Amino acid sequence: MDAFYASVEQRDDPKLKGQPVIVGGSSKRGVVLAASYEVRPFGVRSAMSMAEALRRAPKAIVVPPHRERYEEASARILSVLHRYTPLVEPLSLDEAFLDVTGSRSLFGSGRAIAEAIKGDIRRELELTASAGVAPCKFVAKVASDLRKPDGLVVVEPDEAAAFLAPLPIERMWGVGPKTAPKMRALGYETLGDLARADEATLRGALGSWGTEVARLARGLDARNVSPDSLAQSIGAEQTYEHDLEGAQAVGQTLLEHAARVARRLLRSGLAARCVTVKIKYSDFTLRSRRATLSDPVQATDAIHHAALTLLERIPLDHRRVRLTGVSVSGLVEAGAERDLFPEAHAQRRRAVALEEVTARIADRFDDEWALTRASLLGKTR
Repeated sequence: MDAFYASVEQRDDPKLKGQPVIVGGSSKRGVVLAASYEVRPFGVRSAMSMAEALRRAPKAIVVPPHRERYEEASARILSVLHRYTPLVEPLSLDEAFLDVTGSRSLFGSGRAIAEAIKGDIRRELELTASAGVAPCKFVAKVASDLRKPDGLVVVEPDEAAAFLAPLPIERMWGVGPKTAPKMRALGYETLGDLARADEATLRGALGSWGTEVARLARGLDARNVSPDSLAQSIGAEQTYEHDLEGAQAVGQTLLEHAARVARRLLRSGLAARCVTVKIKYSDFTLRSRRATLSDPVQATDAIHHAALTLLERIPLDHRRVRLTGVSVSGLVEAGAERDLFPEAHAQRRRAVALEEVTARIADRFDDEWALTRASLLGKTR
């Protein structure tokens, strides 16, 4: 999808159409979750600090994220994709791989299928998507990014290596701002340079990953599309305008994060076996702790209890905290586990019922915090 979060906000609020929109927290310590195409000429990009984004585009309109709207749009987009093939592998709310090899007899060529999907999304959701059509995942991903927004790039099987060769090394998965200068210092400027490189040299520079880099740069990627794979993790975090001090202040933020995570688990029909807590001190040092639970969790209180237990293992004495986060992993279908203790099962069921009620009220009033715990009053947005 093209600038997905920002595009949803512009669609839902006519006053934002054509305006430079940044989706993210209002705190200048926050980060940009999405930037509309109108604000990108100023150099604003996702994952940039909000302070830097507003320095570059002081007249930009900052909109808080509305996760439930993005999830609803994502579900509708997935339903469109499944019209054309059952082989759909979601990567995130706004991106997926499709294997349409077996769909061509029904819907035509890869180009025709991509055009049909883009048209359906435009008509039914009033959003634009970009597509890459290629013989393998890596090339398709690179192609999908080249002509945004509303782009379509087709790479024929015998053209993959030539298509990749002139592109800068930043197009390679895993080569970002830190790795790219090191690669250039070794003489690698383009994907073609990586394709022609001696694999032993690449392994020396990148470790075992060097062999995979050389293969991908030649357009060789044997990975299959894995249909409907479950998300690997679900999380929530926040950077604060003013540093937090003490376990009580930090623990309260973990409750807010746990509530966000629980709601997303509920809406996805999932439960989690692992909980992770992340803390970033004022000096940007990161600390995280992770625990695997005996039973999958789905409710706020259970996630928060696990998070508080993990917090006890992170030193907070005389340390100021600028960011906190809670995430869950080891995701399973909710209700898939068996419970030998009916009383414990009933207690968990009541906790999940509470999550269901709060989620329905949030949806009804289009307010994520329409109903919240007393200890979070005045704290949640």
